[in-house]
Amino acid sequence: MTWHCHGAVQHILPARLARVILNRWVNSLEIDDVVKRAYAMPLTNPSFPPGPCRFFDREYIIITYRTTREALEAVVPAPLEIDEPLVKYEFIRMPDSTGFGDYTETGQVIPVRFGGQHGGYVHSMYLDDDAPIAGGRELLGFPKKLAGQKIVHEGEVVVGTLHYGSVLCATGTMGYKHREADHDQVLASLAAPNFLIKIIPHVDGSPRICELVRYYLTDVTLKEAWTAPAALDLRPHVMADVAKLPVLEIVSAVHFTADLTLGLGEVVHDYLADRSPSAVSAIQPEKARA
Repeated sequence: MTWHCHGAVQHILPARLARVILNRWVNSLEIDDVVKRAYAMPLTNPSFPPGPCRFFDREYIIITYRTTREALEAVVPAPLEIDEPLVKYEFIRMPDSTGFGDYTETGQVIPVRFGGQHGGYVHSMYLDDDAPIAGGRELLGFPKKLAGQKIVHEGEVVVGTLHYGSVLCATGTMGYKHREADHDQVLASLAAPNFLIKIIPHVDGSPRICELVRYYLTDVTLKEAWTAPAALDLRPHVMADVAKLPVLEIVSAVHFTADLTLGLGEVVHDYLADRSPSAVSAIQPEKARA
């Protein structure tokens, strides 16, 4: 059908087709398309691909030290339970990882129990690459912050450092490959579950997601593992508070390299499940205490 207006021929489109064209003009992405793409931000150009992520030649320095039970009680969330007052300070070099690339990480993992299961609570993490920061925080709830850390081999010593800006916050030193470590013990530690607190706030600042997440490292190939004497120095910093878990005594140290996969996680406790929406929305963010 056509009609004439000011000498021009205009086509009248069927109403259904007109609505489709108008909808696509007004909304460039259909709602279903938005939902399908909504695994990461930004919507149309995510910082990281979907997991899992495979790591090759991942180098660890883990220095286990004794701290105070009072310090751990101030940071370990229920329903996790503290075993001994120990902390694992980790420096990790990741030269080759799918989706995340080449980066270095450091942080603190606290041995805990959950329902009789022994594992590690990831308390703090600092790294130097946007993709794993965004992916770790958004997907699983890793407590990642941007900082500068390094693992270097200096003669007969392996050195790990953490700088937050220009300030040196952590230094770990370890002898280079003194004695071969027990591979079964290292593999058992890597097979243990890890726990995180995933927090996503609502737009009004109240908690929207607050969950205890469990994840595993899988498909592990341990290439080498060594022990040696080690030392660890942690210094106070307002934004990199690793020194709040003070070093009382070095218990052990291990230096190893492995290929492994960071698996996807599962929610094992929902902190908001027993609260009504009105009670949750009434929660105001608590200011950080020094």
